[in-house]
Amino acid sequence: MHGYRLFWQEFRRTFHSTGAVLPSGRSLCRALASQVVPCGRPRRILEVGPGTGVVTDAVVARMGPQDTLDLVELNDRFAEALRVRQQREAAWQDLGARLRIHHQAVEDHVAAEPYETLVSGLPLNNFAAEAVESIFGKLRELADEGATLSFFEYVGIRRIKSLAVSRRERQRLAGVQQAMERACAAWEFKRQMIAANVPPAWVHHLRFDAAPDAARR
Repeated sequence: MHGYRLFWQEFRRTFHSTGAVLPSGRSLCRALASQVVPCGRPRRILEVGPGTGVVTDAVVARMGPQDTLDLVELNDRFAEALRVRQQREAAWQDLGARLRIHHQAVEDHVAAEPYETLVSGLPLNNFAAEAVESIFGKLRELADEGATLSFFEYVGIRRIKSLAVSRRERQRLAGVQQAMERACAAWEFKRQMIAANVPPAWVHHLRFDAAPDAARR
């Protein structure tokens, strides 16, 4: 319950970067973590925007004994909550140095080696279109060739928002949609509709097996 209370508080305090009233439901968490699969060798996993760590739990449950997980979280209170969980919860403690928490924006994250599996909980529909383009570009930069990226958006959220906002806001939402569509057109290999979530959500699964600038062609 503490996680839900913290999420609600941060939604009210920092809506732009939190973007939801409640953490992701179990079905959505499982879908976002579904590309964390055994491959017979250590995997490097990145989760951006983990919030209180509900998706992280699903990722941790699917990790192999030599996999590593980096969490990149900008929000101060969420980052601290993640550190507390790392100190107190057995499943997280068992990862030891294989779990690293980075309190920063994803754009500032530097990795020694590229990641093979990426998961995003960022509320992209809250950002400027240019920021969404930048985030996809950064994630592509951090990804190994053939790596997967799983991210979500709420079903129909841009259409609903567009009904009661200014022209400038509609233009922003249209730009965000175009940025997402370009990325999906270049790299998406699977899409899931999670009706059991509140609200229902689309999960997009991308595979970076094309040139980094493919989404802009």
